[in-house]
Formats: sequence, structure tokens, C-alpha cells
Amino acid sequence: MKNHFPINSVTKKLPKHLHKFVVQQPYEEYTAQNQAVWRYVMRMNVDYLSKVAHKSYVEGLKKTGISIDKIPYMDGMNRILKEIGWAAVSVDGFIPPNAFMEFQAYNVLVIASDMRTINHIAYTPAPDIIHEAAGHAPIIANPEYAEYLRRFGEIGSKAISSAKDYEMYEAIRLLSILKEDPNSSESEISEAQNKVAFLQENMGELSEMAQIRNLHWWTVEYGLIDTLTKPKIFGAGLLSSIGESKWCMQKEVKKLPYSIEAANVNFDITKPQPQLFVTPDFAYLSLVLEEFAETMAIRTGGLKSVEKLITSNNLGTVELSTGIQISGLFKEVIVCKKGKIAYIQTQGKTALSSRDKELIGHETAAHKDGFGCPIGKLKGINLPIENMSPRDLKAYGIYEGERLTLEFESGVKVVGKAITGTRDLRGKILLISLTECTVTFEDRVLFKPTWGIYDMAIGKEVVSAYSGAADANSFKNTNKVSETKTHKIHYTETEKKLYVLYNVVREMREAEQTTEKKITEILNQLKIKFPLDWLLPLELYEVALQHQFPIQNKILSYLLKLKKHDGYKKLIANGLDLLQTNKLQS
Repeated sequence: MKNHFPINSVTKKLPKHLHKFVVQQPYEEYTAQNQAVWRYVMRMNVDYLSKVAHKSYVEGLKKTGISIDKIPYMDGMNRILKEIGWAAVSVDGFIPPNAFMEFQAYNVLVIASDMRTINHIAYTPAPDIIHEAAGHAPIIANPEYAEYLRRFGEIGSKAISSAKDYEMYEAIRLLSILKEDPNSSESEISEAQNKVAFLQENMGELSEMAQIRNLHWWTVEYGLIDTLTKPKIFGAGLLSSIGESKWCMQKEVKKLPYSIEAANVNFDITKPQPQLFVTPDFAYLSLVLEEFAETMAIRTGGLKSVEKLITSNNLGTVELSTGIQISGLFKEVIVCKKGKIAYIQTQGKTALSSRDKELIGHETAAHKDGFGCPIGKLKGINLPIENMSPRDLKAYGIYEGERLTLEFESGVKVVGKAITGTRDLRGKILLISLTECTVTFEDRVLFKPTWGIYDMAIGKEVVSAYSGAADANSFKNTNKVSETKTHKIHYTETEKKLYVLYNVVREMREAEQTTEKKITEILNQLKIKFPLDWLLPLELYEVALQHQFPIQNKILSYLLKLKKHDGYKKLIANGLDLLQTNKLQS
């Protein structure tokens, strides 16, 4: 079957459940104005960021094949990115956090293929190709940061979400889409904004995913590096925003030393950030990440880790002390009087694995109605089942063909006829399969003989729990694609005519040949038909300067008149300053 995205040495490693998030880059849908917006933002950023960004930024732009003059083709970026062991794929706006992190774990940047409109040229709440390609990609050319990003994805993709996290993701996705669409009504935006605000105030205790998303936001998106008094920018959100990259350097924005405490500091994507965190270097980012990972269920295990999975109401995996991994939707944990786990139970399709590889005969079809097993040691026997040799098992009556009664310290009782056992390569017993089996806890029946074969997973304790399946191929539809799609902008005939002029001016500049008469004709059209457009007159002024045409004075006068408009004032001033600087340098 043919893939709908380019397969190279990096992307070929992506598990199939991530393929559904990848879309084709709609390059032909970028208008000439989109291209001009890209060029304006990139020129402003490179000029300013060369002074305030981490040194890896400008070097990285060259290494990753990011052009200042036009929106990059994903194929072109990939040819260069593979040289540093990374790749990029195009996606439709925000994707679920776990999926985003998992792409990162495979050294793949997800790049939102949309392009911000001219109305959001300084900042957009929606992920777009400027943010992704020009913000994230350049910094990964730094090997230490690239490894931090990969490791972050690896750990983050295992973080357990709460049921509210997905609701928040959908709410933020909708708000960002509506804000970027010029055709959205004020009431639609207001309603979406109110929902995000309500959810932010009612999230309750932060889940692992919410906490690690905070760490991601304050480093990968809005991170500063070096000293508190003279920080440099490395976060993609700042690198891709003309407005915020300048705002963040002001004294009004608090600069705090980065630490694990940032995991509990929430953010609002719709507003400039009131404080930012500064890391002394990239290596320190990895230290904090490891410190946080030590608090996660994947490393702590135990009762609380299973409770996190149950609360998440999402696919997760529990690993027992033998190494057997149970992947499914966890619905119940029975706790004995001593406060320890007695029994765990999933609902619906469940798969069993060892060392992240599904056990033969224990795919979801074999456990389509859920899976349950006792946890702990047998009553009155110090030696856990998992440590018993074949001789020990026989001595305790756990033997193929024998009818046995296993009573656990927790109070769980398993009565049935042993059929077989499953061991791993190290000889550790993972499963004992029984027929004619009844499993009880106090007065509850947990498994009946009529339900078929009882596969009892072996383990004296839960050592790990995390989001997703142990074997990525066990479940077909993990991380569903949002039903809320980014809006395809429909342009009026007037707008289409304006974009034709943008294209003409771009061709003039690139060909380095035109006439003063042609420039005058376009200027007159802009004054009469498009009096609110400010970016094309700026591009026209650049061409006039390039050829030293006297018409440059009339265009400058027109720009100064447009500059009186509050919405354009700073944008036009920045553009003129840059052209003046370039003129002096040449």
C-alpha cells in the first residue's frame, strides 16, 4: 500500500497508528500574500533574532534548509533534515499531545501546514508553518538540544492524561482554528474562548500529561537560555513571533530560573506570557526532564499508577514485576485490607506483551472482553510464583494437568486446572493458563468457568504504568484524529485580484528587472482598489529602492500615510527600518 507522505530513513520507523495524522502539504493553496507574510516575518526575525536568539538559531536555519524568501517545501526540508537524523511531516493543526510527543520520540517534527494570515502576522494562536518550520527546526541542528527533544518525546508519550485533558485539547484546537479564520464571527470566538477559560479553571489536579505539557511549553515553546539578566531565546513560540520575541526581553516579563516547579505553572495560549523560565544550558533541560520522569507512573508503579490509568479513561499499560505487560482500558483495581493491590481488571480489547513485543496468542482478539489478574504473593509461601523453578512449582502443586487452588495474601482465590505456563527467554514465568477456573475475592466472583480459559498473569507487584500500548502494533486506532478540521479559507474575487498583484511584485523582485511605469501602475491600483493593504506597498517600495527609481518617494509617502493606522503602525515601521538598514549596508 502506497504511503501518503514521503518515506525516508527516519519516517519509515514511525508506527502505523501515527500515519493517520499526516497530511499532504497543500503547497498550491499558499497565496502570493502568504508567501509575502512568510518573507516579512522571516526577515524581521532573522534581523532581530540574530542579536537575541541562541547562536544555534541562525546556524540552524542554514543547516535545516529553511529559506527566508519563501515557504519551504516539506520534501526539500527532509532532504536536509535527514543529514542530522531528523525528518518532518505535515499535519492538520494541533494533534493530541501523546501523538505529538510520540512523533518527537521518533525524531520527527510535526509541522502544521497552515500559514498564518496577514491579520495575525505578529502572532497566531494556531500552530502554523512559520512556528513549526522556522521556530522548531533550526534549534534541532544543535545535537544536545535535539537529544533533549527526542528524549522529551519518548518520556512525554508515556505520560498519563486525565479525561479532561482531551477535552481541553479539543477546546484549544477549536479556538485556534476560529481565531485564525478571518471568516469566523465574534460570537463563535467568544464562545470558544469562554470554554477554554472554563476548562482551565476546572481542570482539578494536574495529570502527568498536563504537567509535562507545561514543561514542554516553558522550554521547547517559550524557553530562554543563559543568565537571568542576559537571556537568549530558544523556544519556538518566541522564535516564530515578531511581537513576543521583542516583548519577552522587556523587564515587564518576569525571568525565573527553570526547575521542575515549572511543571505546575499553567499557560494561556491566547495571551503573551507574564513570566518565562531561563535554563543555564541545554544539558540542564535534560536533568529537569529526568527529575520529572522519576515522579511518573512509568517509574514509580504501585497502586497510584493504576489509579491514574483508571482516571484517564484511555488506553494504557501496566507492567508487572515479571515483565509481562497488560495493555487495555483499565476499569478497576481491587485493594486488599493492607492497602495493596489485590486484582486489576481491564474492559474490552486487551493485549499481553513482554519487552514491548506482543505475546503470540495474546492479541486483542484473544482478550476482547477484558482481562483480569491477581497481584502479589501466595498466602503462607515466601517465594513468589515468578521466582519458582519448575521443581518449586511442582512442589507447590502448580503443575500442568493438576487441579490446583491458589490463595493469595490479598484474599484472591484461584481454583482451576493448569493447562500450561508461558516463560520469557530468561526463564521467568509470565503466565499460567487454567481451565475450569473460578476466581474470587471475598464474596465477589471475578472469573467463571463458563468464560473459557483463564490466563493468569504472574507478578508480585505493579512496577510501571503508562499511556498507550506496550506493542505499538497491538491496537489499530489509538489517538483518534480530531473531527474538528482547520477551516479552508475562501477568498473573494477582490482578494484574488490582490494576490495576483503580490505575485507580479514578487516576480519583479526575483527577476531583478522591471520599469518605473509598471511600479506606478501597481501603486495606483493599490491606492484605489486595496487601500487597507500595507504589506504589498512595502514590497513595492523595496523593488523601487532596488532599482533606485524616483517613484520610491511617492511609495514612502503612501506608506507613512498608512502608518497612521494603529493596526499597521509598528509593522510598517519595522519593515521600513529593515529596508533602510539593508540600504545602508549595501
